[in-house]
Amino acid sequence: MSDKYGQSYQLAVTTQGPLYPPAEVMDADGNFVVIGQIPSETGIGWGAAIVDKDSPLPPFGQVQPYQIVQELGGATKEYLRDIVLHTLPLPLPLNNYPMVFSPEQHPDAAREVRARLPLHEGYIADYRAADGRRKLAPITLADWLRAEGELTVTLSDDNKSARFDFRFRRLVPHSLYTVMSLREQDLATNDPSRPGPLGIPNVFVTDADGNAEYWAELPNPFPPAAEQSNRIINVVVLFMSSRQCYGGAIGLHGLGGDIHAHLKLRATSFSEFITTS
Repeated sequence: MSDKYGQSYQLAVTTQGPLYPPAEVMDADGNFVVIGQIPSETGIGWGAAIVDKDSPLPPFGQVQPYQIVQELGGATKEYLRDIVLHTLPLPLPLNNYPMVFSPEQHPDAAREVRARLPLHEGYIADYRAADGRRKLAPITLADWLRAEGELTVTLSDDNKSARFDFRFRRLVPHSLYTVMSLREQDLATNDPSRPGPLGIPNVFVTDADGNAEYWAELPNPFPPAAEQSNRIINVVVLFMSSRQCYGGAIGLHGLGGDIHAHLKLRATSFSEFITTS
């Protein structure tokens, strides 16, 4: 790979995938802990807040203001340490995204019922205590906000592929993460495409300090913009409370059921790149 087309990006801490559900983690009361885009009466802007679990749910593709329980922008570290993060229950609450994330592995995912769990004790399929699950401390919002990540994208010399190189610091220690791509059509109102892994396998495990590296090389991720181009426009780094990965799927349930967005780019990106098939 040549570095002549390389571009670096700083990733932002988040708890959010699409706008609904409002976040992919909850607090102990079942309200959403949102770090990301927050709809209000005056528009949509990046912020941090506890959002009421009973906020209105509009049809997919539409937006209504969240009901804010508490703004978190000025919260102290001590307060943030008291917010222990949890998974979302199943079926996913405040979800309007019409997507089956793993059609071969779990086509009936929407029918499953499960209570929310502390993030560090997430549901693990076929778990047996004798198998030696790594024990994690409770994960607080203060812990979550410490994460940092950098991405460098480099085109191949023939412009037919791109390499994505990541460096991470202070993620959750000793934990499994995956990386997904977000494409132009993944959130389309009509016939959205299925979000997919950024590379296969798309997994890495953090060290004792939460540090890690990851890379992937994808064919033609940035074709010229057109109606059906479906370019990659963002990447999302996912904490896997399930301690699992799913091949060509990003998760069985997605959206906080088994995957939890931790880092991403704040805005649509990569317009400077063009690749060819």
